Amino acid sequence: MTAQPRIERTTSTCPHDCPSVCALEVEVIDGATIGRVRGNPRHSYTAGVVCAKVARYAERIHHPDRLTQPLIRTGRKGSGEFAPIGWDEALDRVAEEFRKAEAAHGPQAVWPYYYAGTMGLVMRDGINRLRHAKGYSGQFSTICTTLAWSGYIAGTGRLGGVDPREIAESDCVVIWGTNPVHTQVNLMTHVQAARKNRGAKVVVVDIYDNPTMKQADLALLLRPGTDGALACAVMHVLFRDGLADRDYMARYTDCPAELEAHLTSRDPAWAAAITGLTVEEIERFAHLVGRTRNTFFRLGYGFARSRNGAANMHAALCIPAVTGAWQHRGGGAFHSNSGVFGLDKRLIEGLDAVRPGTRMLDQSQIGRVLTGDRQALHHGPPVTAMLIQNTNPVSVAPEQELVKRGFAREDLFVCVHEQFMTETARMADLVLPATMFLEHDDLYTGGGQQHIQLGLKRIDPPSLCRSNHEVIVALAERLGAEHPGFSMTPRELIDATLKASRRGSLAEMEEEGFLDVQPPFERAHFLDGFAHPDRRFRFRPDWATVPVAKDGPRGPAMPPLPDHWEAPLMTATVEHPFRLATSPARNFLNSSFTETPTSLAKERHPTVMIHPEDAEPLGIGEGAWVRLTNALGAVTLRATLFPGLRRGVLIAESIWPNDAYPDGRGINTLTGADAAAPFGGAAFHDNRVAIAVLPQ
Repeated sequence: MTAQPRIERTTSTCPHDCPSVCALEVEVIDGATIGRVRGNPRHSYTAGVVCAKVARYAERIHHPDRLTQPLIRTGRKGSGEFAPIGWDEALDRVAEEFRKAEAAHGPQAVWPYYYAGTMGLVMRDGINRLRHAKGYSGQFSTICTTLAWSGYIAGTGRLGGVDPREIAESDCVVIWGTNPVHTQVNLMTHVQAARKNRGAKVVVVDIYDNPTMKQADLALLLRPGTDGALACAVMHVLFRDGLADRDYMARYTDCPAELEAHLTSRDPAWAAAITGLTVEEIERFAHLVGRTRNTFFRLGYGFARSRNGAANMHAALCIPAVTGAWQHRGGGAFHSNSGVFGLDKRLIEGLDAVRPGTRMLDQSQIGRVLTGDRQALHHGPPVTAMLIQNTNPVSVAPEQELVKRGFAREDLFVCVHEQFMTETARMADLVLPATMFLEHDDLYTGGGQQHIQLGLKRIDPPSLCRSNHEVIVALAERLGAEHPGFSMTPRELIDATLKASRRGSLAEMEEEGFLDVQPPFERAHFLDGFAHPDRRFRFRPDWATVPVAKDGPRGPAMPPLPDHWEAPLMTATVEHPFRLATSPARNFLNSSFTETPTSLAKERHPTVMIHPEDAEPLGIGEGAWVRLTNALGAVTLRATLFPGLRRGVLIAESIWPNDAYPDGRGINTLTGADAAAPFGGAAFHDNRVAIAVLPQ
């Protein structure tokens, strides 16, 4: 008789770069392999739901192409020619190259580079402890959140908002600039509860007819970058038709009379000409949110990924301040709870070892940094050595041609610690195999919800894979870097961090696996005042002093009050008449899951959506090969005719690896790295391009 496998159901936390940070139930088979992955039904936000790509995580963790031994480059950079090397020899080589870089140009010639391939605080952020202990160049992390967070905090003064579970108690839910059916399926669980139990109306504001738009009672299809115009026209109607809560504004906002006067000329007809919406759609939206006091505004990242994105985020956020929706349960706004967790990360990141005056290199401008741009380098030494964890810049960073040129430098030493042979790993001198989330211990926070969560080791990794923490500790020892965190295990770091933060202990959290830290109703709704010194919401922000991570103001001057703002480089030109947005694909997460067979089969190949009326005069048919071009380069992919967007708009759901394109140039070839106002950030959905059909 064949023995039945032993299946244990245990808990964990999804580590990937998603606001949901789902609490998981995981099948462990015979103590060694992973089976099905489900959402944890005991977690009040995850509510038993998880996205399909994580549900099939066994495909990823047990993938035959996973990296399982250290490798050293034997051919030219980018050739993919590597040979096995022992761990000690590899780590010795990294330390030697870092010492050589420091001897030649000082410690800031070394640039540890990372981002959110894991959201675990120990494994993601521990690289900063090595950075700070050694005085290596800092990283200004602009690639994801800077634009959105700047716009939101400009109004509220802090990063937090209404408990996202209150969506289920709303009578109107506005989903603005995010496609949660693709990117945050848990949000839709709470939206559907509001619709089912309360008859709530659902409004979706977006730039193409995506699956979330199809769930809407009112779907508002905008031209990209025109969200500010829509917000202004909605507020115009609220003031005009007596739907503004003047008592609330008098108590909680800075300049309602000035805002009302400013909006006098910004009526629905003005906004219709800018956005592509009809006057009737704008009026209907305004009356719906004006008459439904407990309207919940769920504001996403997508609409902020334009050069005017921070201004657009702030403009949309002003609407619930005009209606007074913040006063009501199920009303107000939410973007991210990343500011509510209150964790003391000194041990994890070595924050007590930060050296004043260390330069902060812009993560999004890695191409400029590595090709010697003096401004990007802050007029300091070149970067000649790098350690890269948790990110794949040769696929995901803007200005890809510069990025590739930088990584091809013979005088640049690169060590990549990775799970798969990504395009960045192929450009490395050394590639080290990394563990996955079920193979190490970590602590997580989720911006889209309100829990601190554990993800503990459930199976052993392949024998030669090591965690990010192990690599950082081993390099610190070789480099003579000193900090108490280097002598601690991940479990000890987690426990000490929780205790220092007054969030209990590891032992206490292990019982449930998560800790709900949602602020009380009055604070979450800012009924005790907004987080500016005068306790008022800012209709008129002081953009230069917004309390968000920054290295000083950047970009052009911003409008003082909510408005439609055409930032530089946004307006179409004769040479580049189309606006390209690189929206998320359902089955990928940035460049993760592009290796798993089911995700690849469902996405098939890179495409660009074009309106049929734009395609016809250009001779572009369904499935035709087309070339997108702008001043940064050219990308070849297939066209798909799609009427669910505005004329002049192109959508390329991404991020496919560069080698999925026939000429090896991925979609971020076309993305600029110019610093958007007020503090930088990558405008991934704001690309001026031309499109032309290729000969068949």
